[in-house]
Amino acid sequence: MKEGPVVACEHCATLHERMPIEPRAIATCTCCGYVLYRRSSVSLNGWIALVVAALLVFAIANYFPIAILNLQGMTVQASLPEALWLTWRQGHLLLAVMTGMFAFWLPLMQLMFVLWALLSIQSGRLPGDFRYGMRFLHWIAPWSMVPVLMLGVIVALVKFSSLAKLSIGPGLWAFGVLTFMLTGLSRVTAHRLWRYAEDAGLVQAPHPNLSPGRVVASCSSCGYVQNIKPGTEACRCERCHARMHRRKPNPVSRVWALIITASIVYIPANILPVMRLRTAVGESAHTILGGVIELWQLGSWDLAVIVFVASVVVPMTKLLALMVLMVNRHWRGSTVQRQRTRLYELIEFIGQWSMLDVFVVILLTAMADFPGVSQIIAGPGAASFGFVVILTMFAAMSYDPRRGWDQQPHALEAGALQSPASSTSGQIAPGRTQS
Repeated sequence: MKEGPVVACEHCATLHERMPIEPRAIATCTCCGYVLYRRSSVSLNGWIALVVAALLVFAIANYFPIAILNLQGMTVQASLPEALWLTWRQGHLLLAVMTGMFAFWLPLMQLMFVLWALLSIQSGRLPGDFRYGMRFLHWIAPWSMVPVLMLGVIVALVKFSSLAKLSIGPGLWAFGVLTFMLTGLSRVTAHRLWRYAEDAGLVQAPHPNLSPGRVVASCSSCGYVQNIKPGTEACRCERCHARMHRRKPNPVSRVWALIITASIVYIPANILPVMRLRTAVGESAHTILGGVIELWQLGSWDLAVIVFVASVVVPMTKLLALMVLMVNRHWRGSTVQRQRTRLYELIEFIGQWSMLDVFVVILLTAMADFPGVSQIIAGPGAASFGFVVILTMFAAMSYDPRRGWDQQPHALEAGALQSPASSTSGQIAPGRTQS
């Protein structure tokens, strides 16, 4: 009986047979416990309908104002595009481009590429550039930050509620709905779309030669597992033509360089003001910690804690955790490696949430645009903080957790095929070796 397609764990490189699982179940790695793949109860048509609905909600969220503010007879209708345009006009070009990409363009492109891929798979015929679209989707997925933007909207509204009469706009409700939709659609990754195409017989499924002495590698862009020549570290994926490496090249120097650079940039991000408030009586500058104190004084201690965690605790945690992973990379033992894998998963999960304060500053520029009465202008600290987020995310992407597992008795080689553990409750079930 022919075995199913082969899938490699992204965190430890253990090879598994992709077996059918029940709806709403997950298949986990028998070695490190990482989620290999899921099976949703939503059909292909259901995903298409959800993406179309998300695009409509996205248009509503960006067309209509998030909030309507009145101050001394003047009215401002604040929206995300208006906030980006004001930041651009104020001369903060890098900040406007950075936040515009993370909050508007990349989420929009993510939705459009997912819809395009789903429709192509449903039609039963993939376009010639499908592989390039999926490679792009795989690259932009971690940078889509609408959930972080939504939390930033809430913080900005609380900060400005005591300065002007505030009414909630349709855009806020649309962003709330969009956050839940994009959270669900984040499960439709490029790897999952390739598996849909495999099951439909539209692309070649991975069935490498696993006989003794043969070496295989997995493509990070599409998940394809293929044979490579012994001693070869880089080649082209046979399916998506992406440049693939058996292990990420030069991870030590890359990660340390990014960690050191982020640590240096983190200093001005905290010292320099992230925004300046201009009023009829003068001008005041606000740092990240100053904003936390202001929220606390306004009585919003819960939001103050959230901002403090996202803007201070999370960046420091990422930097310290990456340092721990790099310093202790030679420690051996399956238990130690599982703990290191869990730590790396934490870094991946919290990666984008540090952008919270940057989004808050951008949104406040639109809410406080009352010339001659009150204006908020982004400060140099906001751009510095944005670069810290980008650098730490690149550092996490450059780290290769598989290298720690290479010192264990298993490796990404022939004869290591496993049957994944399946569970409907999200718990890791004990696995078994396939004979």
